[in-house]
Amino acid sequence: MRFRIADRLNSLSFKVLLAFVVGMVLSVSFIAVVLITVLVFKNNIFSQLEVNDASQHLAEELQFNSEGVPVQLGLSDEYNWLFESLGRELAYRVLDQSGNVIFYSAAGESFWADVDVKNPTLTSSFEFERNGMPMDAATGVFEHDGKNWFVQIAVSRRFIYFAHDAFGLTFLEGGLAVLSLVLFLVFGACAHFTIRHTLKPLRELSQSASAISPRSLQARLKQDNVPLEIAPLVTSFNEVLERLERGFRVQQSFLATAAHELKTPLSLIRAQLELMEETEERNWLLHDVCYMSRQVQQLLLLAETSEPHNYNFVVVEVESVVEEAKGYLLRMAETANVHLVVEDESLGAEWLADRGAFFTLLKNLLENAIQHAPPNTDILIRLYPHEITIRDRGPGVSEEELPLLFTRFWRGEHRRDFGAGLGLAICQEIALTHNWVLSAQRMEPGLLFKLIKTDSPASPD
Repeated sequence: MRFRIADRLNSLSFKVLLAFVVGMVLSVSFIAVVLITVLVFKNNIFSQLEVNDASQHLAEELQFNSEGVPVQLGLSDEYNWLFESLGRELAYRVLDQSGNVIFYSAAGESFWADVDVKNPTLTSSFEFERNGMPMDAATGVFEHDGKNWFVQIAVSRRFIYFAHDAFGLTFLEGGLAVLSLVLFLVFGACAHFTIRHTLKPLRELSQSASAISPRSLQARLKQDNVPLEIAPLVTSFNEVLERLERGFRVQQSFLATAAHELKTPLSLIRAQLELMEETEERNWLLHDVCYMSRQVQQLLLLAETSEPHNYNFVVVEVESVVEEAKGYLLRMAETANVHLVVEDESLGAEWLADRGAFFTLLKNLLENAIQHAPPNTDILIRLYPHEITIRDRGPGVSEEELPLLFTRFWRGEHRRDFGAGLGLAICQEIALTHNWVLSAQRMEPGLLFKLIKTDSPASPD
């Protein structure tokens, strides 16, 4: 479990997603810190900035009569009621260049009694106290017909703080919650689809690479739509596959060539030994030559079955191939005093296969069963539409030896022949090339070999 978590933490998808989440969290946190600083700490600087903006906005709303004198502020109803209803908390007045007041808001002249600012051009923002309450004030300027007119606005600090606490902070908290949720959903969706789209070529590459085996070394990884950073790795991997294929072909060619070269001299030696007078020494030499010839023949057959291009796939009737293999080994079975029994339930099944390789597979399985079956016992061959089973009643193998049955050159303790241990390995190569499944299981007594034709048939290519 610990290693699984460590692997997930090292995942590229996880790291990209984590970067999105961290970026979202940092963005929301930074916004929250700035806004909370403005609202919670209530520094007078922020209050003054708001009043400055309001004064300039009001100055731009001045309306003039035909003589060019301002007569009112063109405020909408949503602002007018503030000055009319909250006369103790905020007010405005309009002044000319000389500091003379043209008109006041609803709060009147008394609101400004404590203000000692005679010349509005000398200051843009200022503070004063009204009945012991700190007030923030600012001056906005507006030019009309070559003259400057000034609008001064004053707001009590307690009103600003109340607006912040009762409305601003509440809206800020709700806004941050909504913003965080929206960012999480948007960032999460973007990260999910970005990662899926970005890593899709990598998943396809992984699937293609996992499908490469000694029987498909000619395959190469496609470089279409591969990310720029991964393309050199794919190119290097394809070059490695090319070198491996070349080395594998050389090895297979050497194996086949060596087997071919050894067949002829062994056949000549065997012929000369058979013509010699029968002696004990001659019989031992003939036995060794036969054993070597069998090994060479199996090596040649293994090299041929390992190459898919050596196969010629046609539709064959299962029952006819089984009968052919049975007839070929009938004399061997009679010598061992065992009986080959066929139970045909295949309903005339036909498989796509190389007939020669199919025959070799069945022959090797039956030969292995004959070599291990006790005298006066049956070897049962059952045929089904998609399956063939071969059961003997010999000593079988242990649980530890069962996985080694199809290993090249492995030989069990109970063998009665002098084979090279390649027969079942050849069977496995043939089955894999046909996309069949060949397996073995222990019985009481003996072994059961099962050959299954899968739903994905072999390709004739």
